[in-house]
Amino acid sequence: VFTFVIVGGGIAGVTCAEQIASQFTSDEVYLLTASPLVSKTLEEFDLEEQPSSVLEEKYPNLKVVQSAVKLVRTKEHLLQTEDGQTFHYRKLCICSGARPKLLTQDNPHVLGIRDTDSAQKFQKRLSKAKRIVVIGNGGIALELVYEVEGCEVIWAIKDKAIGNTFFDAGAAQFLIPSLGADKKDRSLPYKRARYATDKTGAGHSGASGELGSALGPDWHEGIELKGAVQNSSGVHVEYECAVDKLYTQQEFLQSKLNTNKSELGLWPAYVQLTNKKIYGCDFVVSATGVVPNTDPFLSGNNFKLAEDHGLRVNDHMRTSEQDVYAAGDVCTAGWDPSALWQQMRLWTQARQMGWYAARCMAADVLEEPIELDFCFELFSHITKFFNYKVVLLGKFNAQGLGQDHELLVRCTKGQEYVKVVLTGGRMVGAVLIGETDLEETFENLILNQMDLSRYGEELLNPNIDIEDYFD
Repeated sequence: VFTFVIVGGGIAGVTCAEQIASQFTSDEVYLLTASPLVSKTLEEFDLEEQPSSVLEEKYPNLKVVQSAVKLVRTKEHLLQTEDGQTFHYRKLCICSGARPKLLTQDNPHVLGIRDTDSAQKFQKRLSKAKRIVVIGNGGIALELVYEVEGCEVIWAIKDKAIGNTFFDAGAAQFLIPSLGADKKDRSLPYKRARYATDKTGAGHSGASGELGSALGPDWHEGIELKGAVQNSSGVHVEYECAVDKLYTQQEFLQSKLNTNKSELGLWPAYVQLTNKKIYGCDFVVSATGVVPNTDPFLSGNNFKLAEDHGLRVNDHMRTSEQDVYAAGDVCTAGWDPSALWQQMRLWTQARQMGWYAARCMAADVLEEPIELDFCFELFSHITKFFNYKVVLLGKFNAQGLGQDHELLVRCTKGQEYVKVVLTGGRMVGAVLIGETDLEETFENLILNQMDLSRYGEELLNPNIDIEDYFD
């Protein structure tokens, strides 16, 4: 019997495995990964790819096994891999991530982008493309439309503004001009080391069509996203619409819609949007979110699932099955969250959850009490969109606050956008775009819930050094 088995070679799984392996140096820890790429983020590191042997050298008690999980029998504390190995565990942590929700399955003209493999496939197809249609308004869609060059992009979103998972219409207006502008030099440091498993070389997914690890925030680094056109006409956004129907070239030519041939031109695929517009394109990118990857674990077990189909976990990252924990995109927080935190399927949270799940498993084995980790007190996420640094804190979009809040905004075109969410004079959230240097101050103001009513608009006065106020 192995004390610890962890399933999933993405950021949650690797963080969990490292934490456990470093704490229990005399126990063997097994990390099972379906895909060869194991990603690991560090705060301020340049990107590097390393074989998984590096991980195993650093932690001699950590064994990386490259195989997908076929079945789990929680009553017997055992799991089997696709290649026939059986593992008996004392504690199991499921970090199997999530997979893209595709517009349609098995359509050769529709591509999802989630892991390194699919990103490379996208790059290859893009290099021959003159126009693509991007569907979706999340992080990957936002990065994609900005990074693509030499190809026309039609971007269809269901919302009134771009990026509304991350920011409001004001921030969207601030960012929109960047879509047409020349790209600034990439200046931000890239923040992760990545590990790959040796066996089949990086970039090949496991035998059963398994997904690789989720892409990090800098997935487009080192792959050139260039289309086939010398100078393209950039990005065109279609708001408040979705895909009504997809056609192959042949289907379209035979359909009733094919009346104005000359206008639409001849394309491999055609997309009809719900606003009745039709676009021909080389292919469609489906970037409409993810579904937790719970499939191999459910059969024969009694896992409680949340509404979004994630494995429901309590505040110790435990699932409803004994000795089975879960972390990252596959799980859904089932505890009453702090008033300033919400779960979003993001890299930063996958890492935090992986680390905390390891500590919870350890506490259980050592029979020690453990408190919910501080990282679940306040939501915080740092990323980069359109080459601006973006920091999101707390209820940054006034999530769940109803009418009972006020907003303060400061915007310097092309430079920075600062939004603060206040309720009862206390700061509960913020969006910071650009090099504002306000994140630490704001984080403290949100955490200590100081009454800021008397500062009013002055709170964002750029001529006042706000840090001096509150040090």
